Amino acid sequence: MHAEERVITLGGREGWSSVSVRNGVTTGVGTYGYDSMTLDTNSRHVSKQTDLLLDFEDGTMADISGHYKVISNALIPTTDCKMGKGSGLSQGKGGLRLDGDRTSLFGTPGIAGSFLIEFWLNPAVAENGETVLSWRSSRTVDDMLLYQMINASFANNHLTWNFTNVFDGYEENFGEISISSYSTIIPDSWTHHAISFDNQTGLLEYRINGRLEALKYITSNSREIGGRVFQPVLGVAADLDICPSYTGLIDDFRIQRSAISETASNLRYDTYNRIGGRFVTDPIKVSLNSEMTLLNALTRVPDQTDVMIYVRSGDNYFPWTDTYPEWIPVSSGEKLSGIKGLYFQVAMDLYPDGSGSLSPSVDRIDLHFKEVEAPLPPFRVLAEAGNGEVTLKWTYSVDNNTGGYYVYYGDRPGEYLGREAVSVDTGNRVESPVDVGNTNTVTFKNLKNGKIYYFAIAAYSDVNKEIMGTLSKEVWARPLRR
Repeated sequence: MHAEERVITLGGREGWSSVSVRNGVTTGVGTYGYDSMTLDTNSRHVSKQTDLLLDFEDGTMADISGHYKVISNALIPTTDCKMGKGSGLSQGKGGLRLDGDRTSLFGTPGIAGSFLIEFWLNPAVAENGETVLSWRSSRTVDDMLLYQMINASFANNHLTWNFTNVFDGYEENFGEISISSYSTIIPDSWTHHAISFDNQTGLLEYRINGRLEALKYITSNSREIGGRVFQPVLGVAADLDICPSYTGLIDDFRIQRSAISETASNLRYDTYNRIGGRFVTDPIKVSLNSEMTLLNALTRVPDQTDVMIYVRSGDNYFPWTDTYPEWIPVSSGEKLSGIKGLYFQVAMDLYPDGSGSLSPSVDRIDLHFKEVEAPLPPFRVLAEAGNGEVTLKWTYSVDNNTGGYYVYYGDRPGEYLGREAVSVDTGNRVESPVDVGNTNTVTFKNLKNGKIYYFAIAAYSDVNKEIMGTLSKEVWARPLRR
């Protein structure tokens, strides 16, 4: 048996088009500028509760939830980001102005209900007056026009939220509620900010990186129990300004129609999800009885991160599931045996470090396997016509791994669809192609005199009849009664 060493490369110059499953995994920049497989960041995604989401991916400055349209924009797309592959750069010269539709929080007058506003910030400066969010409107109460405002701006390196005449019935401090961060905001570093209001309890709370910074109960007794909750009521629909006078980066800006915080739902603010991610290739077709001998993976594995490699194989991938056939763990560079089939499949698990700040990556996978070589066809084939029959003779294939021969026949050149011939050896009708075994001559009877027939022969492997070589040169014959 002859076996030829072959290599299939995934990634690198070849790219990752064969990867069909990506759970928590995306592509990044690898060796020599080619794509690598790496963990995806904890970017926010649109859900049923999403009112607004600016993820800034692919340089897009638009609400991917579809509830807000862009009126004007001065933000610059950049790849210097916290989540995903992009963020927005504000140079303090006006930001992003949005107009909400009638289903949005800021495009619908009336009771707002619970809400959550969150985003990542990396300020260049945190000086007084740097404004991250601004919404200004008005509503009429008892025939009196009340000015309304929601504003998030810096004061002494702290981010302060102001709600003016937003909560119906709240009259203290002339209807203004102010809540500020306890922590000092440090320029040139990323922090996650989330402010939420629960319309059931009246709790207004502010968190940075998931840690509670400040809270206030917007109730008649300023407590959780026993008081009436002052509900947020928004007036005339008005535009929402993001970063109108802010200098720095912003990423994953989201408004949610729910007060459930990320911490309450056990989600983290780590750059990478600490449960890791996984990618799986499509079943890779090779040839029957191929055997995987080696898998080399070019990886980058920072301290405390890890990569696990799995392979499996089989002759038919249609019954395969996530767990069947069983995945076999292997190591890069390790000699392999017993992994055989017409199809190979590779899966890899990527794990970040304990803080969720570092990710491993996979630049390339080289899959080495032995492929059973298909035998060469007969070099010479002769066709002799007789009365209602044709006898074929050929030279044996020069390959010593030949197990037998298939004879193809038909009545048009290159179309071997014959069905009427009868084998002299068996007396049975035979359809093209005919397995004649390891011989070099055969006679077909029951052929029509005067009709021309075309023939070609292919050798098959002694390992498996399905491992078939190319066809020989075509020959023809016309049976006649002479």
